[in-house]
Amino acid sequence: MARFKNALRGHFVQAYEPGTEEPGEEWLELAKWISSISDDTQEGTEETAYYDGDGTPETDVISVAEAYNVEGLYDTEDPAQELIASLKRKTGVGRKVWHKVVRADGKKEWVGRATVSNIVAGSGDASAYETFSCNIRYDFIPEETDLSGE
Repeated sequence: MARFKNALRGHFVQAYEPGTEEPGEEWLELAKWISSISDDTQEGTEETAYYDGDGTPETDVISVAEAYNVEGLYDTEDPAQELIASLKRKTGVGRKVWHKVVRADGKKEWVGRATVSNIVAGSGDASAYETFSCNIRYDFIPEETDLSGE
């Protein structure tokens, strides 16, 4: 059984241009000074009991909103962090980015348009380093690509 450290999973962002259907080739990695990226996926469910069963409700997942919480220290010279920080005072389409996640073993990736929220770029105690955090939530189920070549 293979086990991989979380640091091997890659999270990348790039600016979104309204109306574009595909991201460009240049990705900015969210990695430097980032200490935690946690899965914050939300699922919508519906429960229904049917007469052809015994009356026990069945759960159906009706929506999946894949998201990640990013936390670390703020580096004003890191291009990925600065892209996200630049969105803090924007709304609507101004909060959109392309987001790519590469699995820790490098065999699969997921790419899609996403919305960045809860942006913190510089906060904390006077004696501490500035913090950085945000939530990146895909706007739809991201496209999966097999990178294994198999």
